[in-house]
Amino acid sequence: MAEISQRDGTWAFDGGTVRITPGLHRSVPLFRQTYGEIAVPLEAVAGVVLEPERKRGRLRLRLREGADPLLQATGGRLPDAADPYRLTVDADRTGIAEYLAEEIRRALLLDRIPKEPARAYLLPGPPVPVSVRSSDGTVSFDGTHVRIDWSDTSERVKRATGPRIIGLGELVRVEWLPHTGHEDGFLRFVTRETVFSKLPPEKDPYALDLWGSARRDLLTALVATAVTARLPHPSTRPATAGDPPAAADALDAPLAHSRLLPSAGSDHHDVLPRRLRELGRLHRDGVLTDEEFARTKAAVLRGF
Repeated sequence: MAEISQRDGTWAFDGGTVRITPGLHRSVPLFRQTYGEIAVPLEAVAGVVLEPERKRGRLRLRLREGADPLLQATGGRLPDAADPYRLTVDADRTGIAEYLAEEIRRALLLDRIPKEPARAYLLPGPPVPVSVRSSDGTVSFDGTHVRIDWSDTSERVKRATGPRIIGLGELVRVEWLPHTGHEDGFLRFVTRETVFSKLPPEKDPYALDLWGSARRDLLTALVATAVTARLPHPSTRPATAGDPPAAADALDAPLAHSRLLPSAGSDHHDVLPRRLRELGRLHRDGVLTDEEFARTKAAVLRGF
């Protein structure tokens, strides 16, 4: 057993699993404390490095692409302090950190762990049910449905639609961007109906606009990860694992569009009329301005 304990947390390796436990110090971000302990199987690991810094070092565990739903959902946008796969190491403990890293490297060689992208998630993500209150409302996921309950400060267009309930089978993907304190973030649930929607997060009834406490809003990544873990793995999409996000989206678009087109026996043959009726009602009720109504209607029609 190789193990190192620091203020930010503890890493332990038993030959088959890297067990990462967050520290209890108040400096440890709320996201890390809430996400809890992570057991990383060796087959999910691509490598490990000890990065030297001026007065201390940093252990960094690199996971295979597609192995972890957390990394898939957050897209590398987690702040460094909230990243569970980084550990700040005091100068007098760098020897122990290097020993742990060398033990992981040796095990990777002995077990011949491949470095290519994983074809399925090798970590489970956070357990469900999970619920997070953000600046724009409360989002919950029970394993089969996402529910969004808007706050009193949400835009009228959102509050007018009432609670939003989205079945897992309706989802195409989850998009997440953290609130940095300088720029707003969002958590968007892209469905088969809204895959071509261009509504901004503050007006999109399928998105949470993250503009309040950056510390609290970061917890929405828990829901994003729990949902992502239960969606089809990225390897099942037309895009290859090495494609950049823009290319992946471009390759995903024809598939998503084909799902939106009316077809015999389709469960979504009435999607267009239903969406237009909903937009018309919001416009008549004064929730959408003339400009917002025209822009949204055009986006819906383009999608069909």
